[in-house]
Amino acid sequence: MSFPNIPNVTPSISINRVDVINLLLASIAFEELGLAHIINAEAEKIQAVIGTLGTNVPVATTVGELLDINEAVNNTLKTVIKKEMLLQFKLEDVLNIPPTTPPTP
Repeated sequence: MSFPNIPNVTPSISINRVDVINLLLASIAFEELGLAHIINAEAEKIQAVIGTLGTNVPVATTVGELLDINEAVNNTLKTVIKKEMLLQFKLEDVLNIPPTTPPTP
């Protein structure tokens, strides 16, 4: 068996410092938006289980089922909080990027 031929790909990407910072900030914002959707989905899960989502038909019929759903939501929200902390660190790092100084002649 022979080795595959991998073409020599040398992409030319030209972005400046301001573009990089803006892309980093945009990536943080999109991750935050995704986490907001997850939090909303977990809230709707609780509402559906207790019957306040609009159908008024509770899905969980026992206390044990309610506790199981509560534990699942709790675990998901713990994971969201961990991700929020990482995003906070990322944001702080981006905001602490030192400004460029013009070169001295």
